[in-house]
Amino acid sequence: MSTSEPKRKGFLGRMFGAADTPSDEKSASAPPEQGAPEDTAAATEAPRKSWLERLRSGLAKTSSRLAEGITGLVTKKKLDQATLDELEEVLIAADFGIPTASRITQALAKGRFDKAISADEIRATLADEVARVLEPLARPLEIDPARKPHVVLVLGVNGSGKTTTIGKLAARLAREGRSVMLAAGDTFRAAAIDQLKVWGERVGAPVIARDVGSDASGLAFDAIKEAQANAADVLLIDTAGRLQNKEGLMAELEKVVRVIRKVDPSAPHDVLLVLDATTGQNALQQVDVFRERAGVTGLIMTKLDGTARGGILVAIAAKHALPIHAIGVGESVDDLQSFSAKDYALAIAES
Repeated sequence: MSTSEPKRKGFLGRMFGAADTPSDEKSASAPPEQGAPEDTAAATEAPRKSWLERLRSGLAKTSSRLAEGITGLVTKKKLDQATLDELEEVLIAADFGIPTASRITQALAKGRFDKAISADEIRATLADEVARVLEPLARPLEIDPARKPHVVLVLGVNGSGKTTTIGKLAARLAREGRSVMLAAGDTFRAAAIDQLKVWGERVGAPVIARDVGSDASGLAFDAIKEAQANAADVLLIDTAGRLQNKEGLMAELEKVVRVIRKVDPSAPHDVLLVLDATTGQNALQQVDVFRERAGVTGLIMTKLDGTARGGILVAIAAKHALPIHAIGVGESVDDLQSFSAKDYALAIAES
C-alpha cells in the first residue's frame, strides 16, 4: 500500500473525481445502476460540467440575490453613506454576518467615497474581501500514515449529510489504496446503519455495527480496537444526528470522545462537522456548541445549491477560523469537492 507524499496530501480535493458511488442518502441503498454500453453512453451523455461551472450554478441563488441588491445601489451618482448602509443590509441578508458585511463596506469606501462607482467595482471588492477571509482556511484534509488507524469522527445535526459524506470519503480513500474501516455510530437509526453497510460493501470497507439502540461509545471503542488489530489506515466513525441544544445528546457525544481517547489518547485525529448551508445563521450556533463539546477541527459544508444565503460560510470562517475541507453544491458524488477560496469568492460575487 503506497503512502507516498502525493497520496498523503490534498486527497480530499481528489476524492470526488468520479460519480460511480451512491450520490445521496436515497440512492445509497439502491442496487448498482446497470448503464448502457460504453459506446452508447458516450454518444448520448451530455458533457459533464466542470467543478467551477457546477459551483457557480450551485451558488446562483446567492449570487443572483446579491447582484440584484448591488444593481439597485448604483443608481446614484456617488457612493455615499446611505449606499454603504444599504449594501451592508444586502450582505447581512445573505448571511455574511455583521462583522464581514462591515469589513466589505469599509473596504469599498476606501478611496471611493463620494465618487461614482459601478456594480462591477462593488462585486470585485466583494470577491476580494471574501477571498481574503476564506483563503487561510482552505485546507485539504490530510491522513497521517504514521497513525494506524487515523481516526476521523464525523458530526452534525439531523439531515446535514454526515453518512453520505462518510461514504464518499471512504470511496475516495479506498481508490487511493488506503485500507478503510467504517463505524456505524448512529445507533439510533437502523436506516443509517444499513446505509453505511451499503457504502462499506461498495468500497470494500469493513463496517463495525451493533443493534439499534446500542451504546455509541462502546461501539466506537470496539471499532478502534478492531481497526488497530487490522492495521487499518483510516477509521471513519459516523455519529447520530443531534441538535446542538439537546443536552443529553451532546453529553453522549462527549462520552464518545472520552472513550475514544481511552484507546488512543491522540484520537480522534480529526473531528469533522458537516454543516447544511440551508440552515443559515443556525449553522453558526452549531459550530459554537459542537466545537466546545467535541473539539471540532474542520468543516464540510453541504447543500450550498439549496440556499440564497451562501454568505454563511464566510460568517463562520470570520468567527471561528476553522479549516474548511470541502463544500457540496449538489447530490452526485463529485458535487462535493475540496474547498477553493478563490473559486468560491468569484462564484458568489458574479453577476
